Amino acid sequence: MSVFPLKPILVVEDSAEDFMAISRAFRKHALRNPVLRCEDGDQALEYLQGYGKAAGWPLTLPAIVLLDLNLPGTDGRTVLGKLKQDAQLHSIPVIIFSTSSNERDVEDCYELGANTYLTKPIEYAALEEKIRLTIHYWLEAATLPFAN
Repeated sequence: MSVFPLKPILVVEDSAEDFMAISRAFRKHALRNPVLRCEDGDQALEYLQGYGKAAGWPLTLPAIVLLDLNLPGTDGRTVLGKLKQDAQLHSIPVIIFSTSSNERDVEDCYELGANTYLTKPIEYAALEEKIRLTIHYWLEAATLPFAN
């Protein structure tokens, strides 16, 4: 049993409806990690680049980032690029979770360093299954970096 607190999961999602569905799926699959939401790319970068400095934000970086692409302000592609170019942040797994299945979007994200690209399904049961697989792989099967 670990004595370290569980790292948060950061969900960068502007849609309140999508965030509620994702959160519900996390709860159904008994995710114990706290789930944080940033509503746009600017807020996500503020937290990730200045973690531990702003009141109300955790003192640790997230275990994984679930990142939407089409965000107001700074979009998900820019957030992804900045995370993967930052020496303190580049090892955090970034999972793109977007409605876009456009081949160019997929290729661009992998070129920018995305660890996984998942297309958001329309039906809740399919979304729930993708969240279950994400939890299983990234938080149970994979060994993540210990830094931060």
